[in-house]
Amino acid sequence: VCGQVMWNTAVHAEFIHDHADYGFETPSVKFSWRTIKEKRDAYVRRLNDIYENNVKKAHIDIIRGYGKFTTDPEPTIEVNGKKYTAPHILIATGGHPAVPSNSEVPGASLGMTSDGFFDLEELPRRSVIVGAGYIAVEIAGILSTLGSKSSLLIRQDKVM
Repeated sequence: VCGQVMWNTAVHAEFIHDHADYGFETPSVKFSWRTIKEKRDAYVRRLNDIYENNVKKAHIDIIRGYGKFTTDPEPTIEVNGKKYTAPHILIATGGHPAVPSNSEVPGASLGMTSDGFFDLEELPRRSVIVGAGYIAVEIAGILSTLGSKSSLLIRQDKVM
């Protein structure tokens, strides 16, 4: 959802950029990163609340923590030392990026993960995105369209 909001923001920036080609005058249009961040974060909070309320209305328990399946004969999972048995168990694992240490990649601590993109308080004047997955390309496009001079670094295993 966060990415969709930011993508739509970039689409609006592109439309504004092209207005003159269609006869529209748009003098002194200004973009506020802080405004879109505040509105996006509030929107995500509202959606999360709606989703959680819908889950509760459906009488589904949300158990947060680290879990593992047990060897019990019935489907059982143990989370934070407590066992749960149910005919259906959904494990939403989420994910966390692997960030190299400074000894592995000098300067690694100066970077941020894609999650950090959503924490940015201001649009960076310059940005370097490492990777070529869809999230990296999307973030590079969004930042560039909104005014950050952006570069995308792509690793190659062989010389072309």
